[in-house]
Amino acid sequence: MSSTVSLDFQYTTSIEKVWSALTDSGKLAQWVMENDFKAVEGHRFQFRTTPSEWWNGIVDSEVLVVDAPNRLSYTWVSGGEKNTVTWTLQDLGNGKVSLHLEQSGIENAKVLEGAKYGWTKMCGDLENVLNP
Repeated sequence: MSSTVSLDFQYTTSIEKVWSALTDSGKLAQWVMENDFKAVEGHRFQFRTTPSEWWNGIVDSEVLVVDAPNRLSYTWVSGGEKNTVTWTLQDLGNGKVSLHLEQSGIENAKVLEGAKYGWTKMCGDLENVLNP
């Protein structure tokens, strides 16, 4: 049975800045990985990082949904797993933005734990991109 990572983050910034950090390839590279992302439905791209003994460092992806500045979704194919990553943004007012992440379709318990750890760390790094 597959599992889903579901995480919520809140940032003090504008929804446009969060959207830009999710969809601008250069900004994405600052908090996720090097990439050739474009916010175009159907665009195939890769996230790339230094390989390790457990992983080749490549995530193959395809953009599924671009609904600026509310929702972004793409496939996340790595390590024999094909998941879907969905970001949902909500402007809470008073300069606060809610960012909800779901990574669904995870079959392996180690991948589930790794995704929770990785996204929590990366979304902490996102704070530095939004508020340098």
